[in-house]
Amino acid sequence: MTETVQKIKELDGKQLYYSFLAGAQRIFDHQKLLNKINVFPVADADTGTNLASTMRSIMDAIIPTENPKQTAVALADAALIGARGNSGIIFAQFLYGFSNEIRPNETLTVLSFAESVKKAVTYAYDAIADPVEGTILTVIKDWADYIYLLKDKFDDFSRLLVEAYSKALESLAATTGQLEVLARAHVVDAGAKGFVYWLEGFMDFFTMGAEKAMRRPLSIIDTTDEVVEMPHDEITFRFCTEALINGEHLDKHKIRNFIYHCGDSLVVAGTLQKVRVHIHTDFPAEVFSQLQTFGNITYQKVDDMVMQNEIQFNRKYDLALVTDSSCDLPKALIDKYQIHVVPLSVHFGETYFLDRLTINPPQFYAMQAKSEVNATSAQPASKEFQNKFEYLTTHYNSVIGIHLSQALSGTWSSSEKGSKDVMSRSGKKIDVVNSKTLTGGLGLMVLRAAMELENGTSHAELLNKIEDWKAKSIVRVSVTTMKYIVRSGRVSPFKGFIANKLDLKPVIAIDQDGKTFLFSKSFSEQGSMKKVIQDIARVTRDKKIWEYAITHANNASTAQWYALEMEKLTGKKPFFIEHASPALAANTGPGIACISLLLE
Repeated sequence: MTETVQKIKELDGKQLYYSFLAGAQRIFDHQKLLNKINVFPVADADTGTNLASTMRSIMDAIIPTENPKQTAVALADAALIGARGNSGIIFAQFLYGFSNEIRPNETLTVLSFAESVKKAVTYAYDAIADPVEGTILTVIKDWADYIYLLKDKFDDFSRLLVEAYSKALESLAATTGQLEVLARAHVVDAGAKGFVYWLEGFMDFFTMGAEKAMRRPLSIIDTTDEVVEMPHDEITFRFCTEALINGEHLDKHKIRNFIYHCGDSLVVAGTLQKVRVHIHTDFPAEVFSQLQTFGNITYQKVDDMVMQNEIQFNRKYDLALVTDSSCDLPKALIDKYQIHVVPLSVHFGETYFLDRLTINPPQFYAMQAKSEVNATSAQPASKEFQNKFEYLTTHYNSVIGIHLSQALSGTWSSSEKGSKDVMSRSGKKIDVVNSKTLTGGLGLMVLRAAMELENGTSHAELLNKIEDWKAKSIVRVSVTTMKYIVRSGRVSPFKGFIANKLDLKPVIAIDQDGKTFLFSKSFSEQGSMKKVIQDIARVTRDKKIWEYAITHANNASTAQWYALEMEKLTGKKPFFIEHASPALAANTGPGIACISLLLE
C-alpha cells in the first residue's frame, strides 16, 4: 500500500480542490477501460466518457478558495451542471450532499469530513428512483461508512484515506457477484470502478504529494486483459436522455413522479434552483415536453444506446464517421451505416430543443405556425463535439467529421475546435471536413463515405475522395414563401417585401464555395418546380448521377412530384425522401422542397 509522506489534520479549500483534480486525472487516464466494461444498466460503453466529461466540466468551472465549504459548494454546483450519464449524476448528487453537510466556516477535520461523507450517501440514494446495489451507489456507501467507522482511529487524512481505500477496493470487487449482468460479463461495475479510480487519485494527493499524484502512470486496480462477454439483454429503452432544469422551489420528488412512467434508470438530482434529470426512454421529445412545465431547460442530451451497443460489440469500421443533423438522413440509414450525428439546436425564445431528438419535424411545424417568437437555430457547442470525439476515440482508430457548409453555419468551426484537445490527449487522428453543402447534399456525401469504408478505403484515401465529391454536389431548393428567410436575416426586408408583393417563388442553389444564391424565380410554385427539373436536366447532361435525394419542410406533395420527375430523368428512384431538419426549416419556413444529387 502507498506510504504516508505527511500528516494532514485539516483540509482547506485549495487542498480539497487539488485532491479532487488528482482523482479526476485517474478517470481521464482510464476512461477507455471504463467504457469497455460498461454493461449496466445498459451496455452503451460510455461510462468512462461520461465521468471524464463530468470531471472536465468541474475543472473548467472552478476557482478554489481557502474556505472548504465554498470550494465544496462550487465543486458540487459545477458537477451538477456538467454531469453526464447515470454515474456522473449520482456522483454529482453525492458531492452536493457532501457540500451541503459541511457547516459554514467549519474546519474540515477527519471528524467533520467523515460526518459529511456519511450523510452525503443519503442524498445519492434519494436521487435514484429505483436504487440498485452492486453499482457506484454501493461502493460510495461502503467507503463512506468505513470512513465514518475510522474517524476516531485516525486524526490525519493520509492514513484515513489509505485505510478506507482498501475497503473501496473490496466493495468494488464484490459488485461482480451482486448483479447478474456483471457476473455474465465477468466485470465489476464501470461506474463503481470509476469512483474507485477517483478515490485512488484523491488518496495519492495526500500520500504522494500533488505533483506525483497527477503524474502517476499506473493504477492499483488496472486490469490489462479485461475481456467483456457481450450481454444478451435486450435494451428496453433506446435513448439515454438528460436535462438540466433551472427554476425556483424545484421539487425533485415531484419531477421524478411526473416522468416516472416515461422509462427507467431515472435519476433526479440537485437543489431547489437547479435539478439534473437522467432517464432511459423511447420518447425524449415527450420527456422534455413534460419537464418544461417545471422550469427553464438549460441543457439537453440524448444518446442512442442501441447505436452505442452496436459500436461496442458490432462495430462495422475502424474509422468513425461523424456529421450533424442538417444532413437530413433517415434514421434507418444512420443505423445501417453506424453514422454518428451531433444535433444542431432549435430555439423559440429561451426554449430550445435538440434537432430531431427532442423536437421532430411535425412538432416543429406546429410550433412555428403558432409561435409569436421567431424560431432560430444554433450550431452545437464545441464541447458537444469534444464529448462525441472523446467517446469515439475510445472505440475507433480515427474519426472523420463531414459537416454543413462553413459559409452557412459555425458547425464546422465548433467541430474543428472540439477535435483539437481530443487529438492531443488521445493520439487519434481526427479530420473535420467542410462539405460546402447541406441537407440531402451533405447526407449523400456522408452515405457515400460510409460505402467507401465498406470497401476498405483508408482514412487518407477517403479524405481525397470527399474533396473530389464537393465539386460534384448539386443542390436546388424551391421556396414557397420569403417570410421566414427574411426573418432569418438571409434576405433584406426590402427585397422580401418586393418578392412578397410580386408573389415570387424563388429557387435557391448552393455554389462551389458552399454559399446560397438566388438561382431563379417564378410567379408560381409549379413554375419554380419546373425550373428546378429543367436546370438539373441541363447540368447533368452527359454526366452520370451517383445518387440523389429529396428533402422537404412539410411539403410532401412537391417532394413526390420531384421524385416522379427525377425518376423519368434518371431512371432511378431517390436514395431517400426525408423531412428537412427543423434547424434548417427554422430559416426557410415550411413549404420548401429540395433536390440534392451527387455526380459520379
